[in-house]
Amino acid sequence: MTDTTTLTNYDSAVTKQVPVTILTGFLGSGKTTLLNYILTQKHGHRIAVIENEFGEVDVDSDLVLTSDEEIYQMTNGCICCVVDVRTDLVRILQKLLSQSEKFDHILVETSGLADPTPVAATFFMDNDVARQVSLDGVVTLVDAVHIESHLDDPKLQGMDNQAVDQIVAADRIIINKTDLVDAATVTALAERIRKINEGAQILRSSHAQVDLTAILGIGGFSSSSPVIADPHFLDEHEHVCDDACGHDHDHGDPHGHVDHGHMHDPSVASVSLVFDRPFDRQKLSDYLHALVAEHGDDIFRMKGIIEIEGASKRYVLQGVHRILELKAADAWETGARSSKFVFIGRNLDRDELRSALQECIDSAIVTI
Repeated sequence: MTDTTTLTNYDSAVTKQVPVTILTGFLGSGKTTLLNYILTQKHGHRIAVIENEFGEVDVDSDLVLTSDEEIYQMTNGCICCVVDVRTDLVRILQKLLSQSEKFDHILVETSGLADPTPVAATFFMDNDVARQVSLDGVVTLVDAVHIESHLDDPKLQGMDNQAVDQIVAADRIIINKTDLVDAATVTALAERIRKINEGAQILRSSHAQVDLTAILGIGGFSSSSPVIADPHFLDEHEHVCDDACGHDHDHGDPHGHVDHGHMHDPSVASVSLVFDRPFDRQKLSDYLHALVAEHGDDIFRMKGIIEIEGASKRYVLQGVHRILELKAADAWETGARSSKFVFIGRNLDRDELRSALQECIDSAIVTI
């Protein structure tokens, strides 16, 4: 599916501001796949991408296919909840906007654990940025296979459910991976999503391929929006991230009221690992499949860029719960190679994961 239609709102004479789209969705919903799709289509527009990684190792920028677009990567926390990172977002936007060759659109891909609403508020906090950009919309992807287990997560009682937040905040909702479920499941899921967010347009996709005119240039936000215009909007969303980001959870608004409604799930953490030697492909595949078979319920997301012994191409790892894919991608660039893994979920044992993965390297060395 190739979309060559001009994104009509880009050419509007009504505004000269650069439109910004926030791309969000729970872990493994297909955000990077959609991002790749957008960046590789022949739409004729110059697009800047700001990515936010949950975990200290940058994997997502390696997963994005080569294109002419510029990618700005932030790895020090969820955009939605760490003030320093929101400041970083403003700084990066200022850097983008100062360039002589202007961008037609800016995409902000949030962490899978981010509430996009306070991210949207960023564009109304800094006057200089606000004058130069306009928030075009929030696009939320949902995984047709796994989303309901996250919406109904019993461990989140009394806490904020990011999967719900992401749907509530959306202007467009894409039910992705429809090829992996039957039509009745998709219909029922769409009905459930409609009860959570009555106003958003719901799209369906396989491999995150959608009509780009339906998600970009939609004009979903304006300064008169009742949510954005609320003077207490920022107070209510000045919350902190989970323990994995290393920040305190005690917080409140300027009036001294503690906001319990936006505590992130403190049991969710990330483990990021880097290895500088190649892996035995079969040993690695066997281990990862055994890992998700036993612990798939706790592993929300798994991703990586991996060097395989004897292979000239990078291998890309993508996993969501018990669905796992390890396949060859593009050729390595010249220079030093390293393998990067990111695991996001509950009950993750860093030492155990490192040790098990190290055995897959040692096996490759032994068999040479």
